[in-house]
Amino acid sequence: MRKLLLFPGILFLLASCGGSQDKEAKLEQLKKERDQLSIEIMNLEKEIYPDGKNNLMTVRIDTLHEQPFSHYIEVQGRIDGNENIGVSPRTPGIVNRILVNEGDYVTKGEVLAELDSEVLNQTLYELESQLDFATELYSKQKALWDQKIGSEVQYLTAKNNKESLENKIATIKDQIKMSKIVSPIDGTIEEIPIKVGQMASPGFQAFRVINFSKAKAVADVGEAYTGKIQTGDQVQVFLPDLDKEFGQRVSFSSKYIDPVNRTFVVEVELPSNHFVFRANMIAVLRIKDYSNPSAVSIPQNYIQLSRDEGQYVFVVSEENGKKVARKKTVEAGITYNGLTEIVNGLGEGDVIITAGYKDLYDGQDIDYLK
Repeated sequence: MRKLLLFPGILFLLASCGGSQDKEAKLEQLKKERDQLSIEIMNLEKEIYPDGKNNLMTVRIDTLHEQPFSHYIEVQGRIDGNENIGVSPRTPGIVNRILVNEGDYVTKGEVLAELDSEVLNQTLYELESQLDFATELYSKQKALWDQKIGSEVQYLTAKNNKESLENKIATIKDQIKMSKIVSPIDGTIEEIPIKVGQMASPGFQAFRVINFSKAKAVADVGEAYTGKIQTGDQVQVFLPDLDKEFGQRVSFSSKYIDPVNRTFVVEVELPSNHFVFRANMIAVLRIKDYSNPSAVSIPQNYIQLSRDEGQYVFVVSEENGKKVARKKTVEAGITYNGLTEIVNGLGEGDVIITAGYKDLYDGQDIDYLK
């Protein structure tokens, strides 16, 4: 009868609070009423059932053991090649020929396209003709000068004209070479944005050449993790497109913070003989920033919170030959993947209640689910 009277009392308290009282104060008052109700229920059940048989709460339990616990920083990155280069011409010109196709494998120095160099070739032809005449004139002046015939000025003028033309020809040949777009690396042609007849100029990409003999995962990590990620840290690389995950180590952690997005670059070298990587494929990096080889950890939802007692869990206590549920205050550490490390309060061999703990009160007799 006493229990029946208490429930209307709680309902009356909820109705009377209205909007005049602070919600936190209302919640605190309800918790006190709940605790008081639990105590009175326990005392009443002990009076009615002194043997305690009908007061048993059936629960599930688990014995705690120390085991490794790790925390990971999870960021999304992308796959890139160690050599992923946009190739542009070194001189402006109209595209005359494209010598490769997308997907072709090319070697370093191979010509990918040719720009219009007709004017340069014509200039070269004229200079070479002039050089032939200057060379012949120089040879004759040198022969006379060797015989001490003629003036030194005539000899030096002929020599200067010849050398000047040779230098001009060398420059023109370099310019003709620059009209050819060549691959700077060994790799595969991935993009060809240019077309025959189109104007190409320095600074604008004409080809993209990628070498995936060595691939890497690249991610931008928030500034807050600057002191937690170092070169050599363990990292799990997950490729959702391939549904594959494997362990590696951080190969590069930048010391530069981007002032625009406040991030720094982290790179992880990837194995070259396991998977088929593609540029810009999504890669999720789980970088280990904390590890404890002998930690006590429990699922996060086992931990309950009370304003008066703080964080606590229910454990099993053997008292007078009975199994009793007891609240145990704990100090929780960091949480990862649903598990929370318990810094203080629980240890090896403690028996924790894992199911049915929501309906327990401190000191309640319990039994185990088989």
